Amino acid sequence: MKIFVQAGDGGKGCISFRREKYVPRGGPDGGDGGKGGDVILKADGQLSTLLDFRYRQHYHAKRGQHGKGKNQEGRSAPDLVLPVPRGTVVRDAETGEILKDLTREGETFVVARGGMGGRGNARFATSIHQAPRHAEPGQAGESCQVRLELKLMADVGIIGYPNAGKSTLISRISAVRPKIADYPFTTLVPNLGVVSFRDQRPFVVADIPGIIQGAHQGAGLGLRFLRHVQRTSLLLHVLDLSVLRPRDPLEDYRILNRELALFDAELARKPQILALNKIDAPESRERLPRIAAHFKRIKKPAYPISGLTGEGLPELLGALARRLAKESVKEA
Repeated sequence: MKIFVQAGDGGKGCISFRREKYVPRGGPDGGDGGKGGDVILKADGQLSTLLDFRYRQHYHAKRGQHGKGKNQEGRSAPDLVLPVPRGTVVRDAETGEILKDLTREGETFVVARGGMGGRGNARFATSIHQAPRHAEPGQAGESCQVRLELKLMADVGIIGYPNAGKSTLISRISAVRPKIADYPFTTLVPNLGVVSFRDQRPFVVADIPGIIQGAHQGAGLGLRFLRHVQRTSLLLHVLDLSVLRPRDPLEDYRILNRELALFDAELARKPQILALNKIDAPESRERLPRIAAHFKRIKKPAYPISGLTGEGLPELLGALARRLAKESVKEA
């Protein structure tokens, strides 16, 4: 989403003179203006989308109050705090430069600073200039146009071709209930679920909409969702072993990994665990030995599962939990 933000202007300094009975030559007593409000982006773990910014693209903080007589300073304006989901990347809308990556809960970024208030005439009084009749105007607040880009925060990214069984899998291992149907691109938005497995630390999985050949150039829903797997620690690659798919599962594996590499070389180097799905079908059982032997030969961990019946899921979840624990040790 692209938004325009305008910080508040500073208040004007006041030109005033003390006028009281029995106080001749009271002197200047104009106060300073207040500071304008900043525009601040704050990471909020309760949010999951940037949808709110679709309906409103312009945000203006309030200006500071003007100074008053009797050396009264104008009140500073409150900051305008805009909550955004964790994982929001803030970019300059013109140059594309990354200004901030908000990944931690409660992390903030001042995207536009409010102007300082102007000084009142009391500030300019000196021994030789005892009655100044000028004050400063408040500084203008900063303004800019930024682009907000959301990259989901998840431990495991579930990837695979459309209809490989990703949505069925995440519905079995978490409380998420995504739309499931027998046509491609049923999943149009990423789904996040929390997985609790025995005594292991709970982890977050993201069901990424189907990736197809040419995704790195925008084919299918590629460019919209490939970035969501960039933050994950581990990729769970779901392969469809059923004969209803005309392509060979090994060819699907090669094509999808090539798309990851073309989109982001670092992404292709992330550790992967393979889920050989739909083994509940007799035809898939016949394919399984050949596919499993191939991954064993190239030393890739592969687990036969059925998202429909739940067969093999405990072994897969155990492998995911152990690998995540190992990755967390590396990062530490």
